[in-house]
Amino acid sequence: MAITQRMDLRQAQSLVMTPQLQQAIKLLELSNQELAAYVEQELEQNPLLERGEDERAMTGEGGEESGRLASLEAMTSDPTPAPAPDRVMDSSEYVQTETLGDDRRSPLDTDYDNLYNTAEDTRAERAVGEGAVSQESGFADNWSGTGSGGGRSDFSDSEFGLEQTLSKPETLREHLERQLYLDIQDPTERMIGLQLIDLVDDAGYVTGDLAQLADRLGCSLAQVEAVLARVQQFDPCGVFARNLAECLALQLKERNRLDPAMQALLDNLELLARHDRHQLMKLCGIDAEDLADMVSEIRALNPKPGASFEQADVQAVVPDIMVWRRQDGSWSIELNAEQLPRLLVNQQYHARILPKTHSKAEKDYLNERLATANWLVKTLHQRATTILKVATEIVRQQEAFFLHGVQHLKPLIRRDIADAIGMHESTVSRVTTNKFMATQRGVFELRYFFTAAIQGSDGQAAHSAEAVRQRIKELIDAEGAADILSDDRLVTILQGQGVDIARRTVAKYRESLRISSSVQRRREKALRSA
Repeated sequence: MAITQRMDLRQAQSLVMTPQLQQAIKLLELSNQELAAYVEQELEQNPLLERGEDERAMTGEGGEESGRLASLEAMTSDPTPAPAPDRVMDSSEYVQTETLGDDRRSPLDTDYDNLYNTAEDTRAERAVGEGAVSQESGFADNWSGTGSGGGRSDFSDSEFGLEQTLSKPETLREHLERQLYLDIQDPTERMIGLQLIDLVDDAGYVTGDLAQLADRLGCSLAQVEAVLARVQQFDPCGVFARNLAECLALQLKERNRLDPAMQALLDNLELLARHDRHQLMKLCGIDAEDLADMVSEIRALNPKPGASFEQADVQAVVPDIMVWRRQDGSWSIELNAEQLPRLLVNQQYHARILPKTHSKAEKDYLNERLATANWLVKTLHQRATTILKVATEIVRQQEAFFLHGVQHLKPLIRRDIADAIGMHESTVSRVTTNKFMATQRGVFELRYFFTAAIQGSDGQAAHSAEAVRQRIKELIDAEGAADILSDDRLVTILQGQGVDIARRTVAKYRESLRISSSVQRRREKALRSA
């Protein structure tokens, strides 16, 4: 068999994803904030893109149009200079012109006599000019910051900005450092204290190893522990603790309630977590009434003393879809118009600039920007339409949930939605990522409506895993102190209601709800009743 070269003509089909198609797929899974950032970037890069009418009114359409026209005409026109056309100036330009010349016209209706010249005038000179301060009182000299030498004050406007006077919440580190500088004067102890502050986490606990800290600072472990004992007296009470027992002990010591029985209880917190009352009473040498009082005192303490200083910003969820029921019983599903970017393609601007191009590169650039702008507007429209289709089908298939609650949530997978609307399953998966729906029962992520199915006892009906989980929670919440439901009892009850479920599945759902076992719940309710 000889090896030869030859040319063949073959016809084949293949799926090729263009860059525009890849970007369109990526836009489907972007959240509202990510999409807004992407649109802002495109507005900066593409001169043919504009905001919608309502947004253009806020940003000043005339100024943007003039700015874009000036930039493109500079790129496409002749190099000979031409008179600058009249254009609309924004507020920032008016502010700049105020400090350039002697013209007393104030576009912002500002009295120039009330403006401060921070570069030259002192406060005393302004006061004398207004006639508000008498020379005999000496008040002008005090405010001007000039002494016998006539020097300027260290707190001049050029050095002390207004932003430095703004208030802000005090952090835990700032709170501890302020107490450290007030209470500890020795430089060595203050250095150790600063290093200990670096080891404090958001909850107020010391997380590092004191022996390693001593080696790093070149001091003894006894010195570090001595400084630790001093800073443990700082506010909030319980800070600089190395574990939960020490944190609670510091707070009880502050209240003069750290007796031997309470210390024995703190040394056996694991027994308290398991509600093993008999073993605790034996170790502490107390009766049931004293144990109940001690447990009540511990519950009144703060296990995370530093958490109040570290307040994380709460990010509000902005829904993408709004769902409500009309009076006739039908459902209204709409996209949140406030979150949809409104873009326009300025065809007139393109037609105005294109005849002024002088090279093929300039013409190709304008045509490419026009194609990109048209593609982005079309892609955003397709994205909104796809989200609305998926949301409408979810509402149709989960109508019982919207009417009656989570117990009526049906088993649903993304393939069911994809088959119903004629799209691929991966498209539905991208649409339901980081998208939220506002309903009369709250705001839910679209992924919430997709749950696994649990087979029914009759072998035909299927139940949603989320609905079964909710049913387990309701059964446990309704149990009495004398009738604690074990996992086996829960399995029997659910099977009687037509849910074929295993005991390990009930235990898994119970643990996901952060519900303790039947033994722990029995001890908790017995302790509360005592």
